[in-house]
Amino acid sequence: MPPEITPILEEPALIVRNTETALVIADIHLGIEWDLYRSGINLPSRIKDRLDRVLGYIQTCSPDRIVLPGDVKHNVPQISWQEKDEIPHFLETLAEHAHVDIFPGNHDGGIESLFSGQKDIKVHSVRGAVIDGVGYFHGHTWPAPELLAASHVITAHNHPTVRFTDAFGYSIVEPAWIRTKFNVETLKARFGNLDFENRRDWADPEVFIMPAFNELCGGVPFNESTQEDLLGPVFSSGGIELEDAEIYLLDGTRLGLLKNIRKLQHTRVRVRKEGRKRKNSGISGTSETSGK
Repeated sequence: MPPEITPILEEPALIVRNTETALVIADIHLGIEWDLYRSGINLPSRIKDRLDRVLGYIQTCSPDRIVLPGDVKHNVPQISWQEKDEIPHFLETLAEHAHVDIFPGNHDGGIESLFSGQKDIKVHSVRGAVIDGVGYFHGHTWPAPELLAASHVITAHNHPTVRFTDAFGYSIVEPAWIRTKFNVETLKARFGNLDFENRRDWADPEVFIMPAFNELCGGVPFNESTQEDLLGPVFSSGGIELEDAEIYLLDGTRLGLLKNIRKLQHTRVRVRKEGRKRKNSGISGTSETSGK
């Protein structure tokens, strides 16, 4: 039986069931308030609310493991005082309920120093791994080859959203789930040593791109973006099929294929200015965020 992957309704979290049950949450970005404070925006820490939300998920699904596909922490390259205070409590509280698997993102440097080695917490390779038949990686690197032989791959990093703009210029932005496939021709060029005719090397997995758990992070409006706008080599190289990707809102509404959503009059594709370069560091609270 293939794994069963079910989003939690109205929440940016997945439940994965196979031989065990996994709760999956990505892009938590604990410590973002400290970064916003340095920019002149003073917000109280929301660690209690975030932890309570996750504990609510745990109560709902009683997971055997909690999978965090990257960017548990926010600040790079340093570790802020807020992260030193909050992340140990957050991770060790989760570990009291289930085994915790962290797939480090580009914001997670030094995260091993932020929890007790005695706790049931494991930090995996940045290129990901397969757990119980499902591949996980954050998305800021190429996936490990073994992920391509899994039936499903779960990734994050780009904080997917959709944005619609009316005739008066007013916009609404909603976080979104992206369900798609890898582009096999792009992967063949990257993974030349794999036999793409052999199912032990290539299972043509379904790919799920997760919305960010932290609502302060902003996101990338996929209906306005080209592959060059997306972050991470597998995205920017065309290794992810975009046009035939299915888009879902958190309430379960299926918006349809991305190529059809792009045709709507309320989608306005942004034209990149000549010479503009995107940076892969930092984060802002706008939907034009360049570095997740």
